[in-house]
Amino acid sequence: MAISSAQQMRDWQGPALLSFGFRPFFLFGALWAALAMALWVPALGGAITLPTHLDPVAWHAHAFLFGYLGAILAGFLLTAVPNWTGGLPVVGWRLGALALLWAAGRVAVLVSAHLPLALTVAVDLAFPLALGCVLAREIVAGKTWRNLPVLALLALYALAAGVFHWEAAQGLPAASGYGMRLGLAAGIGLIALIGGRVVPSFTRNWLAKLGPGRLPAAPMRRFDKLALLVLLGTLLLWVAAPNNPATGAMLLLTGALHLARLQRWAGDRTRAEPLLLVLHGGYLFVPLGALALGAEILRPGFFGMAGAQHLWMGGAIGLMTLAMMTRATLGHTGQALHAGPGTVAIYLSLVAAVLARVAAGIWPGEASLLHTLSGSAWIAAFSGFAVLYGPLLLRRRPGA
Repeated sequence: MAISSAQQMRDWQGPALLSFGFRPFFLFGALWAALAMALWVPALGGAITLPTHLDPVAWHAHAFLFGYLGAILAGFLLTAVPNWTGGLPVVGWRLGALALLWAAGRVAVLVSAHLPLALTVAVDLAFPLALGCVLAREIVAGKTWRNLPVLALLALYALAAGVFHWEAAQGLPAASGYGMRLGLAAGIGLIALIGGRVVPSFTRNWLAKLGPGRLPAAPMRRFDKLALLVLLGTLLLWVAAPNNPATGAMLLLTGALHLARLQRWAGDRTRAEPLLLVLHGGYLFVPLGALALGAEILRPGFFGMAGAQHLWMGGAIGLMTLAMMTRATLGHTGQALHAGPGTVAIYLSLVAAVLARVAAGIWPGEASLLHTLSGSAWIAAFSGFAVLYGPLLLRRRPGA
């Protein structure tokens, strides 16, 4: 007799943390986001020296893009893919092994100055490759071929991590190299692809209960596909030629298309529920980042390239992942889908962190203060998530 996902989770008698994919990866990912920032701010100022072979800026970029984001992608995909494919979730010690593999990568890169480079790279890349194998098996077994683009973007993400290490080993500026851009492009692509499914869907479900009014356009229709194809082409162009005027023009076009895409999702009607509004706000940073990068390429000097990129890095990725973490945790632990004052506070802290970081590019004379403010707000957001949501992640769902 076939076993259901719910039954498999009920049969697991070990720690509740290992009963579903989102639990360990959301908790450890948030803790890592806070810890990595707490290490980076003093390292940037020269107060401490990190025992890594990467320079402080490169380590910061890697810790967020390939550390934090890797954990949250794992938590989301290990939770969502069984629903997409009809397969069974990874639970128990298999899930624990994946989480330990992710943690080993974080430690290896942090102390890589004392390890052989090949060992550091192998340990760091083992996690995205293992995750990809798990998801590929589920997609093939369930024959849900429409999910192959997710797997392709995950493969690009793993490739980007390898390129990042190669550039660093060659003495190249990895924090602004091909690996970083490819990894960021994969992350933005995943947000555009998956966000385009879940944001209008969640919004429609909530608005339908309110009575008559404008509803989101159905997802993944012709306009959405056009916007995604243009985004894909633009991201590839940005990875290959980040300073080309044609790239700047395509980024502006992409930003305009995705602003129009977001407007079709009726986000203006979600102001009464921050848990929904923040999803629209997170997606808003996708076109804002594209517009800022395009403007910086065509007319350099206002944002600074790093400041513009942080609209994608901290804004689109940071806020969208935090929004999904809070919603998924509430939903999968049997809580009401409502953002309380504490949850609203961590959303606002994250937005403040992004704005302060972008401001550091606009006013470089105040960069030191703004970096500190940005880092402090970032730490408040993710440590706040750990405090508010950690107890839910660590205990079993009522009635389970």
